[in-house]
Amino acid sequence: MQKWNSMSETKQLEKLIEGLKVNYKTIFNTAEGKRVLADLEKRCHYHSTTNVKGDSHESAYMEGQRSVLLFIKSMLLNENEKGK
Repeated sequence: MQKWNSMSETKQLEKLIEGLKVNYKTIFNTAEGKRVLADLEKRCHYHSTTNVKGDSHESAYMEGQRSVLLFIKSMLLNENEKGK
């Protein structure tokens, strides 16, 4: 497994992530992207619980769906908005 230990590799990784954030923002800041994001919020349990009483497997499955949406939303945040 490759380690990201040199300063050059770290900078390259940071640049890659920043480029991906720009891509996410480009896509999800369009009218179509906003509609898709709103649909994902409904489908991926953004505004509801993922706990299914008596079914830990279904709860885990639903939380996995939710975690993807949370990742997308984190990519759309500006640095000064994180942690709020």
